[in-house]
Amino acid sequence: MEANVDFNIQFSGLKDGVHTFDFQLSESFFENFDNEEFNAVKAKAVVNLHKKPTLMEADFSLEGYVNVYCDLTNEPFDLAVSNSFQMVVKFGPAYSDDHEDMIVLPHGSHQFNVTQQLYELLVLSVPQKRVHPGVEDGTMNSDVLEKLDQLKPSANNHSSQREIDPRWDALKKLKNK
Repeated sequence: MEANVDFNIQFSGLKDGVHTFDFQLSESFFENFDNEEFNAVKAKAVVNLHKKPTLMEADFSLEGYVNVYCDLTNEPFDLAVSNSFQMVVKFGPAYSDDHEDMIVLPHGSHQFNVTQQLYELLVLSVPQKRVHPGVEDGTMNSDVLEKLDQLKPSANNHSSQREIDPRWDALKKLKNK
């Protein structure tokens, strides 16, 4: 992953206190990553940096939309995403990002890049199962949904299976004792 200079936070020269940085995330943001899950991205990230004499606290928040494919119908749709997390930025002898909620910058640093943090924030805000809103509320008409409805197991199949295999009845008797 190559750091994008548009996502640098220059903290040298800032007075102690809270400073706000806004970032726009789009498809060009993902060019340096191997993530092909999103068709399109339109999100706004805000980083509130609380600068203190010995360390900094960064509050990340993200809101927007990602265009993804539905897991049931494979139809593209815009999925609303929002997420937030906090991170501590400390200073030390060498750069370290071994902890998920803290990074260590070398003494004398004057900026740090938030590309990786914003990428992870966006990716983690997308649920594992993505279902088109039209599927959830029943307004979507799709050939895939019709086929899934046809292949859905019916109650008749379960009752005929019990009549065919009496071993289950014998097991139920053992369970009830």
